[in-house]
Amino acid sequence: MTLSMLADARHVVRRYLRLLRVQVRTATIGAMQYRADFVVRGFIALIWMGVALAPLIVVFGARQQVAGWTFAEALVVVAWFTLLKAVLEGAVSPSLTAVVEHVRNGTLDFVLLKPADAQFLVSTAKFEPWRIIDLLGALGIFVYAFRLLGRWPHPAQLLLALVFLVLATTTLYSIWILVVSAAFWVVKVDNLSYLFGSLFDAGRWPIDVFRGVFRGALRFAFTFIFPLALMTTYPAQALLGKLATSTALFALGGGVVFATVSRQVWKRALRMYTSASS
Repeated sequence: MTLSMLADARHVVRRYLRLLRVQVRTATIGAMQYRADFVVRGFIALIWMGVALAPLIVVFGARQQVAGWTFAEALVVVAWFTLLKAVLEGAVSPSLTAVVEHVRNGTLDFVLLKPADAQFLVSTAKFEPWRIIDLLGALGIFVYAFRLLGRWPHPAQLLLALVFLVLATTTLYSIWILVVSAAFWVVKVDNLSYLFGSLFDAGRWPIDVFRGVFRGALRFAFTFIFPLALMTTYPAQALLGKLATSTALFALGGGVVFATVSRQVWKRALRMYTSASS
């Protein structure tokens, strides 16, 4: 790669970072105009976290371990789930859900005509800043879980966990892109989005819980088809220092595959788009 190519790449990265900053700033200003709504939504987020923890508390109140996981270790999985839930409902879902309406109304032209990548623009069009409550809640659960364990993650484990955070976020975003891209071929994708949300809720449990004949099929599905394991269980194992090297490499490869496929599907979907002026 030549110096000129590196300079061009840096220029592109800086340009899109500026665009992202503008998008986030606009969303934050818009959200803070309705402060009461911001507070109410934050309170609801706290209630939701309590609801997410309740089944775990009930199950581990009756037994010491479930599928080889202690209560503290399972809390790390719940923390990852809460963190990704914040990313999904705070950044991914609000923006990409709006794409469906653009496709239905034929108004995606306003995005496609702008001098920037369309996928980037639609992916950063809207944010829900109050979801930072979920982020803070996830950090609180992490701290409480490791206090129960009586130890803290090593720097290498933290670094690997950060890698898996990027990987999990990319995978979550890629799957959502695939769901939204379906809007270019079908009229309504609401059922797909509801299905996505329902399946994602299972991510609060370690993947090892899904064992046995029927549950074994679920474990296969949640590992290879809808990779919840890659999004919550594997990152938790990385932070706990229990992730095998082969599993980590498999997860990294799977994340790259999902990202590549979703990008190609999105490009294909754009070629199918019929605007309002067509």
